[in-house]
Amino acid sequence: MKNTGYIAYIILGLIWGTPFIFTHWAAAHITPAQIVLLRVVSGVIPVLVFALATRVLKWWHLRHAHHFLAMAGLATALYYLAFAKGTILLLSSVAGMLSGAIPLFSCLCALVFLRSEPLNRRSIGGMALGFAGVLVIARPWETGLGTVDPFGVLYIVLGSLSLGASFVYARKFISPLGIAPAALCTYQMGLGAIALLVTVDMNGAGAIFNEPKAAIGLIVGLGAVGTGMAYILYYLIVQKLGAVTAASVTYIPPVVALFIGCALAGEPLHGIDVVATIAILAGVFTMQTGRQPQPETKAQCHQKCLV
Repeated sequence: MKNTGYIAYIILGLIWGTPFIFTHWAAAHITPAQIVLLRVVSGVIPVLVFALATRVLKWWHLRHAHHFLAMAGLATALYYLAFAKGTILLLSSVAGMLSGAIPLFSCLCALVFLRSEPLNRRSIGGMALGFAGVLVIARPWETGLGTVDPFGVLYIVLGSLSLGASFVYARKFISPLGIAPAALCTYQMGLGAIALLVTVDMNGAGAIFNEPKAAIGLIVGLGAVGTGMAYILYYLIVQKLGAVTAASVTYIPPVVALFIGCALAGEPLHGIDVVATIAILAGVFTMQTGRQPQPETKAQCHQKCLV
């Protein structure tokens, strides 16, 4: 029923607006890399259970493990790590507002690298408007106390570019394989978790459990719900409402993050930031409506679920 899809749509928009405050809570106790590791490990569990329940995991998929590994780096490890580092350096509301530019960078990478999506005036105009919004939030012309950390903005931009690059990679090499998105996400997150387990120094990570709020926020809020359950909800939305409607859910999280940061965490709200966020979302909308790609399948849009 479509009603189920719309309910999932609203819930997913709310869930995707919370990672920034959970990251701030966890950052008071552990490192960004440790945050990402615990997030991915906690998130892959519900995704794996879902994939097993739907019986989409197949042995023959292993022949494409190199593609899954590339996606694990671009859309999981690098993306999450860059966003964790950026969020820590910024107010959670500012990081949330900047996250609205993720579809902008995905569109940019697609326009640059995919021949089927050429540039046109509408796309260029949307790109310029969106990047203008990012620039206004960053405000590099300001100096002194209370200014936005440029390195925090840079990390968010790099994370968005990494995710955008994963979109191009998936379109070129993974979508033609015809593998169910539940399986693709399981392999991607599973390999990402393994890579992080091997490379991340976990000394002192137990400190997160000294603060129950931070531990629950990270493992449940950011990991199991914000990453794992979010994917399942996204897949449900694609099934019930279609890929185009599912992609539009990315307009909700910046607003949710702004509300949480300002209303619940007491962060300052500047009118110019609200205007800039509107500009980013308007730019994304303009770019998306200006593109003329082939209709997406469920497999082609699976990587968008990991925001």
